[in-house]
Amino acid sequence: MAARPLVSVFSLTGEKAGETSLPSVMTAPLRPDIVQFVHTNMNKNHRQAYAVSVRAGKNVSASSWGTGRAVARIPRVGGGGTSRTGQGAFGNMCRGGRMFAPTKTWRKWHRRINTTQKRYAVSSALAATAVPALVMARGHKIDDVPEIPLVLDDSVEATRKTSAAKDVLAAVGALEDVDKAADSKKIRAGKGKARNRRYVLRCGPLVVYASDDGVERAFRNLPGVELCNVSRLNLLQLAPGGHMGRFCVWSKAALESLDSIYGDDGKALPETQMDNADLARIINSDEVQSVCNPAKRANKRHLRKKNAIKNVKALEKLDPYAAAARIAETRAMNARAKSRDAVLKKRREVRKEKKQYKAAGKAFYEKVSKQGDVCEDGNFGEV
Repeated sequence: MAARPLVSVFSLTGEKAGETSLPSVMTAPLRPDIVQFVHTNMNKNHRQAYAVSVRAGKNVSASSWGTGRAVARIPRVGGGGTSRTGQGAFGNMCRGGRMFAPTKTWRKWHRRINTTQKRYAVSSALAATAVPALVMARGHKIDDVPEIPLVLDDSVEATRKTSAAKDVLAAVGALEDVDKAADSKKIRAGKGKARNRRYVLRCGPLVVYASDDGVERAFRNLPGVELCNVSRLNLLQLAPGGHMGRFCVWSKAALESLDSIYGDDGKALPETQMDNADLARIINSDEVQSVCNPAKRANKRHLRKKNAIKNVKALEKLDPYAAAARIAETRAMNARAKSRDAVLKKRREVRKEKKQYKAAGKAFYEKVSKQGDVCEDGNFGEV
């Protein structure tokens, strides 16, 4: 195995007391999608069944009046003498009726999760605890913490007093995160405040130890601080809310035991999909570019489709004879347009000539009309 980065080990006074190698599980791939999925399903496994009473909304004698009375067929309360008589009952739309689809205790409350998937999620959550950016993005106050992951000497497991635990956290700069959790304590919104869940507060550090020599009693009363044995790492503690990056305080023995829990001697470590995640560097490498086709400098321009009904050249490609006929018709039309002036001139001359004969005819008609009737003297053509 290749050499892994070294992690500093700090004493209870905050001074560097040694070094240890980073466990291989801390280099596991970060998969927030798997962590979120596993956390959502695991979080359902501590629910208690609830349901309404099977008699709720049905503690009354009621039957439908049937049809023919111009009222709905909902069951109605029988009897007489009270306002309850004749009122609808049982239905979810009725006052005092049952709810729609009454809840049952045999709902599917719990979820089964693949063991491999759970281990993958825990490995990703552990790896995220070693990334300062993810720890800070989760909201932890680690500005004064000398190093992430924070590893303390094994003597921290023998701490027995809460006052001593506070001194240890203050010496390594982790007390600010505890104060942040304490200041965030608020009364819960909703009905939970009346169900023994009155207060809520943010998460503080997670203290991971290998053996309990009093460390549980020392740290358990600090607000927001949780403790966990390294052999019983829980995703609900490593990634509260399904968000990776919990601030963890490790004992040296707990951190070193991760190599025996995960790896060749223990649980299989998830493999990364890519050894090198720098995709741009891979694509632009000489090995890849040498076998790629050269870049196409310009896209091929596609000509616009021409309408053969309007465009003669497009019609000529489809039907040369129809195009020739159309061209001939166009030429004839242009020729008719050019000879139009001559035709109009000739028509005007003919019309003008007709007009002068028409004037002469009108004059003759007026002259003849003045002579009177040929029969008005009664001779009827006699000489």
